[in-house]
Amino acid sequence: MFLCHSMFDKVLIANRGAIACRILRTLRELDVAGVAVYSEADRASLHVTQAASAHSLGEGAAATTYLDIAKILSLARAEGVQAIHPGYGFLSENAAFAEACEAAGIAFIGPTPKQLREFGLKHTARAIAASQGVPMLEGTGLLDDLADALDAAARIGYPVMLKSTAGGGIGMRVCSSQKN
Repeated sequence: MFLCHSMFDKVLIANRGAIACRILRTLRELDVAGVAVYSEADRASLHVTQAASAHSLGEGAAATTYLDIAKILSLARAEGVQAIHPGYGFLSENAAFAEACEAAGIAFIGPTPKQLREFGLKHTARAIAASQGVPMLEGTGLLDDLADALDAAARIGYPVMLKSTAGGGIGMRVCSSQKN
């Protein structure tokens, strides 16, 4: 058990499932009330029953529930939370959400909007890391086309990892030769 004073009395978790359950467990250890949100499809989920209070985001897909910034902030204001924890995925890498929290006077538990923007694109993050002398594997900046990618892979040596600049861990592919 932690023996410390928390910065917050009440935190809304803008996520669901196992992610939200882990955050709720930590909040309980810190003696902080956790507020859950859920789509109607997730009404019976464990995070809903484990939270000090829980609020429906309505029916529908993630875009109309877990990604609805206005709805989440409205519930946060109504609950009087001091902070929102986005977990990972969903709104965790959304600079506009972090800014909206800040504008509403609610702490965003995560990176600043500036950090989210600068590190959200892999080529920008790589350039920042290089400028600070962070050791990195050989790689490239943005590549314009397949010919550039093939030239870079030949120079670096196979296998290489091909990665889109956005999308978190989505879009990575190991290429063991020019053919794949």
